[in-house]
Amino acid sequence: MSNNKDSQKDNTTSNEIGKEHGITRRKFIKNTGMIVGGVAGGSLLGGMLTNNFQAETTNSPVYEEETSTFTEARMFFTRYEDFVVLMQATERIFPEDDNGPGAIDLGVPYFIDKQLAGSWGINGSDYRKGPFPGSEPSVDTSTQTRGEIFINGLRKMNQLSHKQFGASFDDVEKNQQIDILMHFENDEVDMKGVAASDFFSLLRQMTLEGAYADPLYGGNKNMEGWKMKEFPGAVHSYEDIIENDEFIKMDPISLEDYQQG
Repeated sequence: MSNNKDSQKDNTTSNEIGKEHGITRRKFIKNTGMIVGGVAGGSLLGGMLTNNFQAETTNSPVYEEETSTFTEARMFFTRYEDFVVLMQATERIFPEDDNGPGAIDLGVPYFIDKQLAGSWGINGSDYRKGPFPGSEPSVDTSTQTRGEIFINGLRKMNQLSHKQFGASFDDVEKNQQIDILMHFENDEVDMKGVAASDFFSLLRQMTLEGAYADPLYGGNKNMEGWKMKEFPGAVHSYEDIIENDEFIKMDPISLEDYQQG
């Protein structure tokens, strides 16, 4: 459909150019054929005119296309209230500083969202039949899936924020957010189905993975996590530099660079 539109646009442009010169292309070819006395002459001059039209259309202005980040869309978290708590919690664990961006700018919350939306989030590869531990189950032995643990933990975090500071987790001060996270880390919060410290460990683990995993999985935006560590990424071989005694700084490479097409 777009080719037809382009073709129509080119014809419209040519007609407009011909009108500017007071003559249509069809009429010009007919007249030149009459003057030189044959079809060959008409074709020759017609071709010259066509080239002239093409030259005119080639000089058309080039417009820059707008780009969007289509990968930054929620797939697992249906409630924005849960997602903003996740964003602030990951930023407190991996904050922006002089070394580079924090978890939010690295796309960590979207990385976690994508992992929970897949089989990992529903423990799809795990044995899920009982019996289960009666008390203090770990994340891997809990009756809850990883997705359910994240939802319950983030909402518990928000409830504690309202109880202690009278506001949602994303609205309180940074030191207050850290205070709430420390309650979870020190197992001072009652959670259903899993210990609070296990939920915090899972949250911290996923935050770090989102900061340093290959961008192919949705985090480590623009490979900024690797750039801060001067990590070269998915380099297939160091054969050409392994004999060098000095450290060689390399531009990082993602697994995406090896994809075909």
